[in-house]
Amino acid sequence: MIEQFDSLLAKYADFIVRVGVNVQPGQTLIIAAPIAAAPLARLCAASAFDAGARDVRVDWSDEALTRIRMEKGAEEALCDVKPYALRSYLDYAESEGGVCVLNIHADDPDALAGLDAGKVSRVSSARRRALKPWRSYTMNDRVQWCIAAMPSPAWAKKLFPDLGEADAVEKLWGLIFDTCRVTGGDPVREWQAHLARLTDLQNKMNALDLASVHFESANGTDLTVGLADGAVWESAASVSEKGVTFLPNIPTEEVFTAPHKDKVEGVVYGTKPYIHGGQTIRDFHVTFRHGRIVEYGAAENEALLGEVLDTDEGARHIGEVALVPASSPINRSGVIFCNTLFDENAACHIAFGASYPGTTRGGTALTEEQLLARGMNQSLIHEDVMIGAADTRITGHTRDGRDVAIFDGGEWVL
Repeated sequence: MIEQFDSLLAKYADFIVRVGVNVQPGQTLIIAAPIAAAPLARLCAASAFDAGARDVRVDWSDEALTRIRMEKGAEEALCDVKPYALRSYLDYAESEGGVCVLNIHADDPDALAGLDAGKVSRVSSARRRALKPWRSYTMNDRVQWCIAAMPSPAWAKKLFPDLGEADAVEKLWGLIFDTCRVTGGDPVREWQAHLARLTDLQNKMNALDLASVHFESANGTDLTVGLADGAVWESAASVSEKGVTFLPNIPTEEVFTAPHKDKVEGVVYGTKPYIHGGQTIRDFHVTFRHGRIVEYGAAENEALLGEVLDTDEGARHIGEVALVPASSPINRSGVIFCNTLFDENAACHIAFGASYPGTTRGGTALTEEQLLARGMNQSLIHEDVMIGAADTRITGHTRDGRDVAIFDGGEWVL
């Protein structure tokens, strides 16, 4: 058993609420969590009330029930997302005191394996369309939001099939505590130092005034990503429209910005599994011309990848490019987590779909048309896929014509 587990779990929950979400007095906290995450959700609720939350609402989900509905339910009914689903968020967002949100992941990577990939993707797209006005709150950082994780037995057994269920869960807890900088006993101090390092890299990237970044790797990746007009590099911390600092992802290792949706050229190969809708896409590649994906393939679930890319026009363009060194704690663990929250922080990545408005100068105050004019992509989806390798080389091309080494051998060289 992990020594002082209860103490570490309490520190983890408190850190998620007070630093990750940064719940403010008078706000309502909405927690979205699977029933497997109940122990952590309860601790987070208690911490939120201690921080002055007006109320805490928990939206429970169950992957086994989700699978039953997806397998046996009529697609028409599953795509019929009633207005209350949207209003249940907007009513809090528009009320006095406002709202903040926490998503706790305890997923089974194979929850929907073997089901109709097209149906899964279309149902997911229907929900995204229905909740689009709410998504603008999180995509534009109008509210604080955070994603964190805890082990589920299914997820733990997926990663460590040779261990018994209890041992697998314990091992995954240890990895989460380590990679989230909780094991040391003072996560706030550890994260302050980590955030300072990421902020320094962010500032160096912005000082370069880059027009594009070029990725190369021995696996065949040869990709040039032109940047959106006014693109700014961001790192771990975000600031809400009310000036509250929060951490969208725990853990996080990335420095990221917005590509220009029409200025991406070349081919890129995935380096870690891509989990979508409880199904795994492996060994994929995509080819870009004038910013658009014109060819793709995958060793496993190629049809599902096609469904994702056909969600809408913007799904075949990218909305994020993120730099993560191969020496990140997640990658050093040697474990493929089969969970985007962790795996995206083990490797450089791109995202199919929407840009974050905050990654162009003054973007959160711009209309969709103004964002498009800057080359910021619009889509119902934002799907992170990992492209970084141990030998990744990244070269930046500045707007005044210089080439600058950014990564060599998978590591920062700035």
